[in-house]
This record gives sequence, C-alpha cells and structure tokens, in this order.
Amino acid sequence: MNNSKAAQEHLDLPTVLDAMGQGVVLFDAENRWIMDNLAARTILGANMAAVRSGGWNACAMLLDARRAETLTANEAQAKAQGKPEAVRFATLIAGQYIPCWVSVIYGTSGEKYTMLTLEQADWRPLTELMGTFRSEARMSISSTRGHAELITQLANKRPDNITVEGLAKRVTGFAEIMGTHMFRLQMLMALLQRLEVIRTGQLAGDIRNNRRKLYISEFVEDFLEELADDALIEPSRPDDLRERLILDIPADQTVTAPPTIFGNLVRDLLRNAVQYSPQEAKIILRASPAPQTKFTQIDVIDEGYGVRAKETERVFAPFQRARQPQIIGEFGYGLSLYCAKAEVEAMNGRIWFESEEGVGSTFSFKLPS
Repeated sequence: MNNSKAAQEHLDLPTVLDAMGQGVVLFDAENRWIMDNLAARTILGANMAAVRSGGWNACAMLLDARRAETLTANEAQAKAQGKPEAVRFATLIAGQYIPCWVSVIYGTSGEKYTMLTLEQADWRPLTELMGTFRSEARMSISSTRGHAELITQLANKRPDNITVEGLAKRVTGFAEIMGTHMFRLQMLMALLQRLEVIRTGQLAGDIRNNRRKLYISEFVEDFLEELADDALIEPSRPDDLRERLILDIPADQTVTAPPTIFGNLVRDLLRNAVQYSPQEAKIILRASPAPQTKFTQIDVIDEGYGVRAKETERVFAPFQRARQPQIIGEFGYGLSLYCAKAEVEAMNGRIWFESEEGVGSTFSFKLPS
C-alpha cells in the first residue's frame, strides 16, 4: 500500500477539514448540506443552522443579502460547472469583507458536489497600516495647527524686541516645519497606496497593462528634472542630488516596466542613498546588461553608513528599519524597500544589496530589458 492510500484510510475527513484555516461547506447534487468545518462555523456563526437545514439555497440567500458587488452565489455556482478551478466572489458578514470560492467537484462514481470556501477576515495588515497613518496624521495636524497659531500671533502682535527681519526669519522657520510635516504625510500616503496595490492583488494587472520599453538614460534625466517640483527628501534637508550623482547609463540600455513603478524604484533607492550617506559623498547610478540574460541590472552605489550584518534581515521587511544610530536618526517608515521588493519580484526581477558598515552600500535590482 502506498503512502497516499494509507493516509486516506487512516485520516478522518471531518478532522482534516476542522484543521483548515479556511471555512468549507459541502453540498450534494440536490443542493442539500452534507458537512462543514470549524472555520465555516466560526465565520457564519448562528447562520450555520439555516445553512444546514436549507442547504445551498439558504446559503446563497445569506451570502447574496450582503454581497460585496461581485457575482451572486448562484452565478458563481453556475460558472463553476465544468471548470477545474474555483470561481471567486465575495460577501459581507458582520461588516467584514469575506472572499468566497465555489467549486463543483465530482466523486468517484460521478456524483456532483458543490464546495463553498470562505476566507477568515484578517484585519492585522489594515490595523498595522492605520496605526502608522493615524500616528503620522495626528502629529502632522497637531504640529501644523500649533505653528499656524504661532504665525498668526506673531502677525497680529509683533513683540517689541523682534525686528521685521527677525519676524520674517521666525515665520519662515515655522513654515519650513509645517512643510516638512506635510511632505512626510504626503510620502506616507504614496507608500500606503503602493502597499494597497500590492496587498490587494492589483499589482500584477497594473504591470501587465502599463509596462513598456523605457530608455533608462532618458528616463533618469526626466526624473531628475522633475525633482525640482517633487523633492526627493524633506525640505528641511536641502540636497543637490545632481552635484552628488554620477550617472553610468549607456544610451541604448532599456528596461521593460511601467513608468510609474520604475520611477518609484529609482526614487526609493536614490532617497535611501541620500539619507544614509554624508552630504558630500558621491552616489553612482549605473545600468548595465545582466550577464547572459535578457535582463538589465540597475545599481545605486553610495559611500554611506552601511548596514550592520545583524540588521540585514530588517532591510526589506515592512515597517522595519535597521537600528543603527545613523539610520534611526533619519526619518523613514520602513516601507519603501518592502514595496520596491514586491514590485521588482512581481515583474519577474530580483532585488538585493551588499553593504559594509562605515564604507557604504550597493542596492541592485534586475528587470527584463
């Protein structure tokens, strides 16, 4: 007896189903309820009694009563006929978005069954995102309101011991602080939008619909021109990237990618190099053919603080940053490199880095040419 047959003889099906993280409900050819598992009972709660007595029809009515603008349960069941893969739809249960799948499967004697699968809602990623957003928004709003009030007070009643020049200097300083907070909030909003696209499964479609061949040299020149209106780092830290940046990009070197996503990758790695290196240090942006492949390799090389060996696992992790003093002292959310990694890998590429503390870092990624 082979291992597969032995497992089938010794494993109890209800026990196996109860061990699953997804909810499963099974119906026969007459749409009568056959069995369910622990996760399904947890998701459907008191409604499971109606599903057991009323079968598929009662279940479909329950799911369609609050469906999330997708196929109805019956439409999904009809669409699943003769298909080897499950048909997806969604519902709202107790205010929670629940992804569902319907499969039509056949037994060994040809009998037909309908299997409903339900995902358990996981709010942890949203809680993680909203916690970061609330914290940053609260700080930005409070700081901006406070500095706006100070500016108003100074404008309405200038202290006798402050000259016009001194007043202008104070107002300018307050305005710069307000600008910094708005820049950070805008940056966080952009990162959260990228994260939403990644975690909701929209990224593959965006890449498929928007990718095209880009001449990297031309793209980077346009990108650098746009930095005059769309700063790379916060306004309280002016940095003339053009004076620091050395470009090593052949005119005919191309990459196939959506322009917006490729621009985000370039921005992420250049910002990383600027923030974590001395202001006078040079930064190299290089593009070259990856050996023996139809890929292009992009390298961003800095002479910065580097990353300690024990911190390397944190570099691409979401909401994580290396804990070195020079890095913690700089502003960041720990999201841009996580998003960059997800985007590169979604384009069948690879991203990595090499670093030595006190010497510098090279961040590299490969994408189709």
